[in-house]
Amino acid sequence: MQDKNFDTLVGKFANNIYGTPKGEIRAAVMWRDLQEMLATTEKRPLRILDAGGGFGYFSLKLARLGHQVVLCDISQKMLAEAQRHIEAESQAVDIRLVHSPIQALSAAELGQFDLILCHAVAEWLSDAHSTLTNLLTLLVPNGLFSLMFYNVDAMRFHALISGNFDFVNNGLKARKKSRLSPDHPLEIATVQQWFDEWQLETLAMSGVRVIHDYMNRRLPEDFNPAQLVEMELKYSRQQPYLSLARYVHLMGKKTV
Repeated sequence: MQDKNFDTLVGKFANNIYGTPKGEIRAAVMWRDLQEMLATTEKRPLRILDAGGGFGYFSLKLARLGHQVVLCDISQKMLAEAQRHIEAESQAVDIRLVHSPIQALSAAELGQFDLILCHAVAEWLSDAHSTLTNLLTLLVPNGLFSLMFYNVDAMRFHALISGNFDFVNNGLKARKKSRLSPDHPLEIATVQQWFDEWQLETLAMSGVRVIHDYMNRRLPEDFNPAQLVEMELKYSRQQPYLSLARYVHLMGKKTV
């Protein structure tokens, strides 16, 4: 089994991430969380690894704050898009692009990092546990880990309320595969067990799209998209909403 490479889907993938209302929600929740994580660190430029970071949306935002960022992705076309955005910046930013699968990253080559991001990557990996275990060898003691993954319970619940019972009974395996439907969605409890194994102290957990994907499509005439983002932020850390979020953001601190 091979991990997903988005070379052929750069435009569609980028638009689906941040060019839509659901992308605005993702950006808002994740940026709030990352700012909270940064607030726990020393007030100095950090070394940050954006592993599988695609075209570098958060790499750019972090680099604009003065941090040193290494952006890695398996897709050369994604990195070319990242380079285009970097060159469009009005001021120079410190971002190094690395074309590589994240399994091949090593501390010997890149050094260690104060913060590692791995967003919407684990669900595409044929062996997420081993890959992430190796990735954490690049994290300094007391370093921070930001992991966002596709939630299998959200996938199942959305299928149930949509009446797609055959899909559920078939183990969430579709007869016709969508190119943007993750191959290996994860259970929250499983990832929490991994955090314990890796000796990561959980700092916080947020849900990304706890409301959007379940909304009635017949919305009120005075519906305000900005208010939706506010509600997503408000309920992103509250149960039972968090457990049914499309993505889950788990934030940890290395204790060894």
